[in-house]
Amino acid sequence: NAMVTTVNGYVLHLGLALVFLAYAPHIDFLRRLIGFGWPALPDPVMYVAAAAAMVALLFALWSRIDDPVRRRISSADDYLTWVITFLPFITGMAVISEPSSALMAHDVVLYRLALAVHLLSLELLLLWFPFGKLMHAVLFPFSRAATGMRFSHRGVTA
Repeated sequence: NAMVTTVNGYVLHLGLALVFLAYAPHIDFLRRLIGFGWPALPDPVMYVAAAAAMVALLFALWSRIDDPVRRRISSADDYLTWVITFLPFITGMAVISEPSSALMAHDVVLYRLALAVHLLSLELLLLWFPFGKLMHAVLFPFSRAATGMRFSHRGVTA
């Protein structure tokens, strides 16, 4: 169903954006990187957003495998992109052992290996980003504009 696929896409992208931009440890990381931050959403909201995004990713994979047409038009890029997108979620969940405020209060990193794997999975995502279908995050405005221009000329008589 097209509506289910559309809603699933919104759930995935909203969950991904919330986890990346509104989780306190991520904001703290960005604050150290760029010099400013913003208020975080509560941890329970972040856990629900992460779970929703992971379920949406799993549903997208299942619908790709289950639907004969999607399965036929899927390439290795689609599956690799799925894995590379899913890895930061799984590895991020492995780092969570206590509330974010307690995690950030420690002077040392408690789970160095888990955090290193999480950061490496994110770096893999960033490395793959310009080469795979993840680039749609940057290119979609241009493709939408081109489609709009093409459709605006159809059937128009001067």
